[in-house]
Amino acid sequence: MEKLLDKFLRYVAVETTSNEESESQPSAEKELNLLQMLRDELLAMGIQAELDEFGYVMASIPSNTDKEVPAIGFIAHVDTSPDASGKDIKPQIFPNYDGGDIVLNAEKNIVLRTSEFPEMAQYKGQTMITTDGTTLLGADDKAGVAEIMVAAQYMMEHPEFKHGEIKIGFTPDEEIGRGVVKFDVKKFGAKYAYTMDGGEIGELEFENFNAAGAKIHVQGSNIHPGYGKDKMVNSMLIAMELNEMLPVEQRPRYTQGYEGFFHLISINGTVEETTLTYIIRDHDRAKFEEKKALITAVVEFLNKKYGDVVTLELKHQYYNMRQEVEPHFFIVEKALKAMEMAGVKPKVQPIRGGTDGANLSFMGLPCPNIFAGGHNFHGKLEYVPLESMEKAAQVILNIVRLFAD
Repeated sequence: MEKLLDKFLRYVAVETTSNEESESQPSAEKELNLLQMLRDELLAMGIQAELDEFGYVMASIPSNTDKEVPAIGFIAHVDTSPDASGKDIKPQIFPNYDGGDIVLNAEKNIVLRTSEFPEMAQYKGQTMITTDGTTLLGADDKAGVAEIMVAAQYMMEHPEFKHGEIKIGFTPDEEIGRGVVKFDVKKFGAKYAYTMDGGEIGELEFENFNAAGAKIHVQGSNIHPGYGKDKMVNSMLIAMELNEMLPVEQRPRYTQGYEGFFHLISINGTVEETTLTYIIRDHDRAKFEEKKALITAVVEFLNKKYGDVVTLELKHQYYNMRQEVEPHFFIVEKALKAMEMAGVKPKVQPIRGGTDGANLSFMGLPCPNIFAGGHNFHGKLEYVPLESMEKAAQVILNIVRLFAD
């Protein structure tokens, strides 16, 4: 666990926030700092590794068994979400956690409360790693990165541990939906793969949201308010009207399980012009298409009402990977068995989000998602128990062992 903790703390110290406004790949040059570090660490272990022009680290550990074993990949992303600051992260470590509230920042009265997050109780006695209340932590997905690196190191240090060919992949820009846009599946060389990008211990997911992003621009007309009658068009009011026309019950606050949503993630406006950004999600493909049709119809209605002042840019992000994974369901079964071998109770559930594995599955690489161990991703209340990360690393090795056997 010391190796695991050391790696995790070194990785979260590197700022890797991806940038949705950038058109480059990777979207933020600072992501390359960690990617280069990982490549160099892999090379130092004696593992063949390279970093390509698009920010993908690909590495390969040759098989050490005479058996015919399919090449298995393990993938994690290095970028952190732009939803909260990922700069100057100052992790706090609480050994032998007492099961109560954790004060993250006394000065700002930021507290991780068990009343809000009752699941914290299951980690009593463990080592909790939290933020200092001013940034996110980066366990999404640097916990996954550290787990893969520790498993790789174990395999290199224990030649008696038999395995087939192992492929390792680290990607940028997953948090902005562009993680594997230019990922070369054929070059990667895995027959099957797993992303280590899930949440709490035990999570195993092979279905996810269908996803799209909507950018909406409202063009107003600013007239002196004293003379604005029948002339002023306040873009902010139209934007508010648009948002109110979307179903309230389909906001994230009111949805769970397989229920989809419209999520307003940013709004910036003046009388003259306003921009809104939404993400649209649903596990059911038909309902997903209905949501896209609804937001399109709302824009059309407002344009008829106010005279073509609203523009909509609707972009597809990814589809539900279930249809691509189910024909190879034995890879899910091996993950379930690997968890049981590690003493972890599996929690099979749909991802209320997405991973690189969703797009990879549609690119010909079936890729379920396994827990990395963290909670409260994308915010200042993010935390991860060290023991959950250790179990995830054990699950990786167990999957490798099961394929080799």
